Amino acid sequence: MAVNLSAVQFYQSLIHETVKEVLASSQLEPGALTLEFTEAILLADTESVIQTMYDLKALGVDLALDDFGTGYSSLSYLQRFPVDRLKIDRSFLLESMNDGNAAHIVHSIVQLADKLGLISVAEGIETQEQLELMRHFGCNELQGFLFSRPLPADQFADLLEASTDQVLHFKQTPL
Repeated sequence: MAVNLSAVQFYQSLIHETVKEVLASSQLEPGALTLEFTEAILLADTESVIQTMYDLKALGVDLALDDFGTGYSSLSYLQRFPVDRLKIDRSFLLESMNDGNAAHIVHSIVQLADKLGLISVAEGIETQEQLELMRHFGCNELQGFLFSRPLPADQFADLLEASTDQVLHFKQTPL
């Protein structure tokens, strides 16, 4: 399960306590939870952000840098922040279908993630052509409307149950 954290939520002094309580009350295994944040959180107190990330990692959850490459972060952050996933913004994917330079950027992000031991995630897969391109680039996880539109929880459970022969990755959206 993936949950987006806003910068405001991330800066709550006890966000790791909130996550810990939610994990306990929901009985969700920490490894089944990915907390996503955008590069915007990196604009404030870097040392505080890093400590919060390590506190969250200590709970056993995964961390994903969402919309990678669209913000203001430096590549040096990838060495300092304990992230598990790089989520490639859908704008890169859309451009890569018609622009060779954009395709090179997407491929480079996938390779960078692989070399750093991170999982690459492509957002916004809407066509078979995009799916094949990301498979060709070696992207680890894919999400988008090609797989499903956002669904209410009961319909999502039915879809997962019916899809036992394949692994599907969906971006959680507020209902």
